[in-house]
Amino acid sequence: MEQQERVRGGGRGPEGGRDDAEAGYERWKGKGVALRAFFYIAGTHLFAGFIWLLFTLGEHAQK
Repeated sequence: MEQQERVRGGGRGPEGGRDDAEAGYERWKGKGVALRAFFYIAGTHLFAGFIWLLFTLGEHAQK
């Protein structure tokens, strides 16, 4: 009987899926880090592009 319950439960521990919850949380944290890194990198490139545009416009300005 106990073995049948383990098979139905997916082999989880006695906590009732705590390992699955922790794995989901780690996946969620990983996605958050990746998303934050993407926005930081994209934002830095946009800022650098804006500075480059200012230098280009300043170079072509009539003096």
